[in-house]
Amino acid sequence: MQQRVSPASSIRGSITLPGDKSISHRYAMISAIAEGASHITNYSTGADCQSTLGCVRALGIAVEGSGTEFTVHGRGLDGLRAPSADLDAGNSGSTIRMLSGILAAQPFTSRIFGDESLSRRPMQRIIAPLAAMGARVEARDGKFPPLEIHGAHLRPIEYTLPVPSAQVKTCILLAGLFPDGETTVVEPVRSRDHTEIALREFGADLTVANGRIAVKGRPKLAARELQVPSDLSSAAFFIAAALITPGSELSIRGVGLNPTRSALLDFLTGMGARIRIPSLESVNGELIGEIVVEHSDLKGGVVDGALTAALIDEIPVLAVLGAATETGMEIKDAGELRVKETDRISTVCDNLKRAGVRAFETANGMVIPGKQKFRAAQFDSFGDHRIAMAFAVAALRADAECAIDGAEAASVSFPEFWRTLAAIAR
Repeated sequence: MQQRVSPASSIRGSITLPGDKSISHRYAMISAIAEGASHITNYSTGADCQSTLGCVRALGIAVEGSGTEFTVHGRGLDGLRAPSADLDAGNSGSTIRMLSGILAAQPFTSRIFGDESLSRRPMQRIIAPLAAMGARVEARDGKFPPLEIHGAHLRPIEYTLPVPSAQVKTCILLAGLFPDGETTVVEPVRSRDHTEIALREFGADLTVANGRIAVKGRPKLAARELQVPSDLSSAAFFIAAALITPGSELSIRGVGLNPTRSALLDFLTGMGARIRIPSLESVNGELIGEIVVEHSDLKGGVVDGALTAALIDEIPVLAVLGAATETGMEIKDAGELRVKETDRISTVCDNLKRAGVRAFETANGMVIPGKQKFRAAQFDSFGDHRIAMAFAVAALRADAECAIDGAEAASVSFPEFWRTLAAIAR
């Protein structure tokens, strides 16, 4: 599908966005191994989170509902059933990596696969700790999906993450729910903590101190009433659009503002962004608030080290934003971007150059000089949802109408993206 986007004179209005993907995945998985019926509202409409629900159903869990509201009838830690066919994770790295922690503890063998893109994404980071816990995980060429997971009676471990990854951390913590004893994950760099918050909400005995997250096995997880916050990663595209489009003022309601995710707002305000949060509350342990964004003159910035890990999903749109800033944007320590749905370093730089924007690719990042203008261009999503949406932002500031090929990729995380964009672009 090709989407055509015209330049905007302003971004104005008030919007509500789909539920946070990261939290939706976790609520669905933990609800399945809790006892009783968990009711989830504002569940993500993205294809990735539907893949998780499909896998949960295939494991013998009844899931009722549609759209953004579901009830998951959990059967406890020992209630999953062997699937009758291979589990399909679709395009979702979150599904395959996190669910593997639960599958590793089952008294059956399961096989989980994904689409062509997911089949190229390496899985050694979960295979190693699961093997240390006693599971056997077979992979194509020793590292790629499909994964054949031979469940076992796991043993607790202490594991230091070699690379910051909330998905790998979650895989280990979910596996650690099943054996007797305490499983500990050591994080040299803090990653998003949605799993820790959710596990506590369901009743797990979990402690966090000095970069160590410890969960005690065999908890009695209880069903919950759950509201998923709107996704800050999805909001990032609209925030960027409002910041660089003169005359803009945009309100985004009900956004998740978890401190391990809201580094984006701190980074942008440090660049001079005019962003306000007029309301804030806690729901199921997660902070939710309204964000008001106005057009701003931005200085530019550097994303590196721990900040790169915190902003990894937002880097494509930050790269676009960087071209419109005073001093530009430099991205460092972002080698992880090369093994996302696409090589996002390469695809971002490719599309920027199509718009006449200078962009320089480095081994683990990119440099985008500031004070640049976007020319009309034909962009390519390369099948990557974040690339499609990031270059919709670029199109809003181009000198004429742009086309985005493969625009349907946005539906992986945000099926309503194009409709929402059209509603606020003046």
